[in-house]
Amino acid sequence: MVAALTHARLDSAMVLCEFSRMKAMIKICGLSTPEAVDRAAELGADMAGFIFFEKSPRHVTVSTAAGLAQQARRRGLKTVAVTVDMDDAGLDEIVAQMKPDWLQLHGGESPERAAELKARFGLPVMKAFAIREAADFARIAPYQGIADRFLFDAKPPKGSDLPGGNGVSFDWRLLAKLDEAASYMLSGGLTKDNIGEALAISGAPGVDVSSGVESAPGIKDLSMMDGFVQAVRDADKIRSQEYVK
Repeated sequence: MVAALTHARLDSAMVLCEFSRMKAMIKICGLSTPEAVDRAAELGADMAGFIFFEKSPRHVTVSTAAGLAQQARRRGLKTVAVTVDMDDAGLDEIVAQMKPDWLQLHGGESPERAAELKARFGLPVMKAFAIREAADFARIAPYQGIADRFLFDAKPPKGSDLPGGNGVSFDWRLLAKLDEAASYMLSGGLTKDNIGEALAISGAPGVDVSSGVESAPGIKDLSMMDGFVQAVRDADKIRSQEYVK
């Protein structure tokens, strides 16, 4: 009897662990106001992204990001500094003032550059890749063992100056060929209306949203943030139910 109860407890613990794994990590990127940071925390998001790229409508100054990041950490969010091929001086300033938990490299940073920055700052690195076709995933191989997490975004549309935040997506079925152990986040054109399908098709362990929760470029809409996070959690429940079956 005792053995049976022990096995039952172990089985329950394993199921809870699996459910936890199925809960998609959520990163809300391009935050620029205290209100948006607070709402992200209230909704149970995991990561808050701050963008340092002057061409982006979501660009923030280092001093603004430092204050918002401090607020985010107090609310339990991990903070991410999103940069694009930034030089050492710029990164030194960001890390010293903002004190991010993660560095996101969203440009053409080489594996050597990623390794250099990881060692320089002692921070985990998330490397972003632009995806359009299956062959694009071949570019991640040199970063294996260097990048702590990958972020897969859609290739920018022709004429765009932005490496991300363009509101376009790629074929999520391409992610099915990835190693199940790969740590990555899905990005690109995600909204409350398509995130359920995106998670069902890709099985992504994490999602990154920016333009999909904005009423205008760079303007986070709190109600859209509500709807997106709720849609992710609804998708989590469906995945959990399928696991039980």
